[in-house]
Amino acid sequence: MGTIGATLARAGRRFVSSLPALFGVLVFTFLLMRVLPGDPAVFFASGPNAGQEEIEVIRRQLGLDKPLPNQLAIYLADVARGNLGRSMMTGQAVAKDLKERLPASLELTLTALLIALVSAVPLGVVAALRPGSLLDHGVRLFCSLGVCVPTFVSGLLLIYVFYYLLGFAPDPTGRIDIFTTLPPSRTGFLLIDFLLAGDLDGWSAAARQLMLPAFTMALFVIAPLARITRASMLVSLGSDFIRTARSVGLSWWRIVVTYALRNAVLPVITIAGIVFSTMLGANVLVEKVFSWPGVASYALDALLVSDYAPVQGFVLLMATIFVIVNLLVDLLYGIADPRATVA
Repeated sequence: MGTIGATLARAGRRFVSSLPALFGVLVFTFLLMRVLPGDPAVFFASGPNAGQEEIEVIRRQLGLDKPLPNQLAIYLADVARGNLGRSMMTGQAVAKDLKERLPASLELTLTALLIALVSAVPLGVVAALRPGSLLDHGVRLFCSLGVCVPTFVSGLLLIYVFYYLLGFAPDPTGRIDIFTTLPPSRTGFLLIDFLLAGDLDGWSAAARQLMLPAFTMALFVIAPLARITRASMLVSLGSDFIRTARSVGLSWWRIVVTYALRNAVLPVITIAGIVFSTMLGANVLVEKVFSWPGVASYALDALLVSDYAPVQGFVLLMATIFVIVNLLVDLLYGIADPRATVA
């Protein structure tokens, strides 16, 4: 109970210390959007040939006619009230758009991270148990290829092989095919909503639709996870406590799993947290290739038309998720290694 309390207290201190960073993200994103080229009033006034009067009307509606400090003060006050503004692109509140699209991105990213962890940790452990062997070289070659190939190339390659040539995968557009009836939306996660509705055929269709984009994202992050696992396992296997465990006659399997892997998993947890945050914000190419209706593609579409509010809302959302993920990593650290709560 004392360890859990210390871990929660440390996570709470980390959250409070991250609030200035979130405020900085708010201000920086606001200023960055104003200095980028492009005038949203011109675009949304029906194009560059619109009359000046029409453009000025749109500019007043967006509040762009006010001095920049006033715009910033209004924006910060709105965010404090939970109002992220309205998207000119969709005509809806940004908070509503993000709420509708975030489950799609989270479902894709979490599935990809799960695939990457299930693949990378065993690869890293196996490579560390046979350093310098043919198996070790093979793992490192696979990791190098995974990093070198861009995600949109690997995505197109997977589509070509598994959809076009072999016909295993469904039409790689969207979260579900047009012939499947959507379940009642309860969580926004299709895999969960189909299970709650008891529709196993729908669940299978959603899972098959998810596999290609998830594997595309996973291929790119298997390499850093496998490499950090291999390096951590090598350090752990060369430690004094491993030699002591061998000297007292413990089984090799118990030494590897119980002692070496438990100590090696701490840096893997840290990297996994960073990788998850990066994947969630940077998966725009995968979402575009597979027409996935997530928040990253939503922000990119808004950026292309200089729609300020969705981009600012997206960046704030990503920063908040990054903070939450770091807090979860702190909690997992405390569980995996209680000594971390002492610091």
